[in-house]
Amino acid sequence: MVTEMTKYDFILMSGDADAFLEKLQTVGVMDITRSLKPVDEKSEKLSARAEVYRKSLSQLKEVEKADDPGQKPTDFAVEVLETVKEKEDLLAQLPQLYRDVEDRRPWGKFDAKSFERLKENGLKLHFYKNKTVDPAWKEQYALSEIATEGGYTYFVVVSEGDDYDFPLKELPAPDGDYAALENKIAEVEAAVKQKDQRLAQLKWHEPVLQAELDKAVSKLDLHLARVSGEKAAEDYITVFEGFAPAETELALHDMLEKENVLYLTDKAKADDNPPIKLKNNKFVSMFELLTDMYGRPKYDEFDPTVFISIFFMLFFAFCMGDAGYGLVLILGSLGLKKMLGKIAPLGVTLGIATTIIGLLFHTFFSMDMLQWSWLPEGVKKCMLPSTIAGYDGTMVLALLVGIVHICLAMIVKTYQSTKVKGFANSLGTWGWTLLIVGGVIVGGLALMGVMDKAVTKWVIIILGGLSALGIFFLNDLHRNPLLNFGSGLWETYNTATGLLGDVLSYLRLYALGLAGAKLGEAFNAIGVQALGDGGVGWIWFVLIVVIGHTLNVAMCVLGAFVHPLRLNFLEFFKNSGYEGTGRKYKPLQS
Repeated sequence: MVTEMTKYDFILMSGDADAFLEKLQTVGVMDITRSLKPVDEKSEKLSARAEVYRKSLSQLKEVEKADDPGQKPTDFAVEVLETVKEKEDLLAQLPQLYRDVEDRRPWGKFDAKSFERLKENGLKLHFYKNKTVDPAWKEQYALSEIATEGGYTYFVVVSEGDDYDFPLKELPAPDGDYAALENKIAEVEAAVKQKDQRLAQLKWHEPVLQAELDKAVSKLDLHLARVSGEKAAEDYITVFEGFAPAETELALHDMLEKENVLYLTDKAKADDNPPIKLKNNKFVSMFELLTDMYGRPKYDEFDPTVFISIFFMLFFAFCMGDAGYGLVLILGSLGLKKMLGKIAPLGVTLGIATTIIGLLFHTFFSMDMLQWSWLPEGVKKCMLPSTIAGYDGTMVLALLVGIVHICLAMIVKTYQSTKVKGFANSLGTWGWTLLIVGGVIVGGLALMGVMDKAVTKWVIIILGGLSALGIFFLNDLHRNPLLNFGSGLWETYNTATGLLGDVLSYLRLYALGLAGAKLGEAFNAIGVQALGDGGVGWIWFVLIVVIGHTLNVAMCVLGAFVHPLRLNFLEFFKNSGYEGTGRKYKPLQS
């Protein structure tokens, strides 16, 4: 949910502004309205310095720490970036050196200066390569074969003077033998190793870099807040605007009273564009990073994180659809907890959901659990049947979940529209929600036999009539009825064509799960074939199954992340009217 904010206007003597902002920075709850980009020369320098620290930390992220810290650098960040640049320059030389070595290798080891001595004696060397060497050439020319490599024979011809002709295209003379280049490669590789060793030593100073980054960001934040104040009364007075969570009012007011600061407070409104702070329970807060990938809600919008937490988790589990893979995700997230950081609990949660859905789909490492004779029948009855009404059970369930997801989005849109615009100005939205959501509910009750045909008929007629009023005639009470009708027709066309596509989009949940299962089955089948009668076959079986399922898990995780995210960001957000243009709450902090 979106935290309620209080708006503050601070009126200060210009000379007191800096000290006051530093005091607010220590409190850590006030978001001063400020630019998010450098606005002057000082902020540009601070921003550039912070970026150096960020890049340095990024370069050290994958480096393994050395046994000792080595020589302490004078400027950690600059040395990291310089060392990385020098390493990259060295690595850039190696591909050409490797190619040159391969070009020179067939000619063997020789002294290039000997070419000059031959030239002084009136002799010249000509270099050639060809698939075959004509015996007649040896009788006609002073020809010497050097090597045979890659299906080609390399040879040289010695000539006197300029009166010379040979039936093949001459190759350029090698600049030297390959041994010299191999020495050069060894020197470059040794230099690269030294750079790696220095980076491993600099890894010891990563906490210092992080502290310097935090300090630089804090200075930049404070400076941007300072320059954001509006000057008044010939620059004697500075006015700042800020926002803080309403729950911090008492403590904040006590501090402001002690500082003897003149300020005004008011309940924040959407027009004030206050920063957005999300407040959710421990489970839902794990999914806030997904909400931030799209954009935080505006102040008068709903927080979609609670819906994402449920449906993203469900959709992810659908796409994975394997209890074995779910266990792999759980163990992997726990094992890589230090590396994954805050993402680790999310990985465990998604792994648990995948395990549960995998059991429901009776799939364990692409094996059908319904075929296990030792599994109790009572357990099998709790699993999803292979077919529902003659269709694949997983496919039917994916479509049903999609319909529920879209219906929920329309309900949220109706609630949000009524809350912001009022009931009278939301009749068009109510019309569509009654028609689609009401139709789905009535259709479902009728299919289950809860409502007989006569009652169903009259309920549909009433729903249709009320929906038509809202859609075609009351969608805008301040507009000409004919324009309302035309607008209703256009919206009907868009909804009719878009809604079907939206529902069918949820088939991707079934398709991705099926693709992963079939690929896993293929690895299992190949492993069983390699097993044969046992013995050495067990080694091949284990290798094929482990490597195959590892690759399959990696591909499934990628698809299970991207496509559920798409269904939430496109289908749900579109049908719920979510915009996500709010700005993140960033309080001044020391």
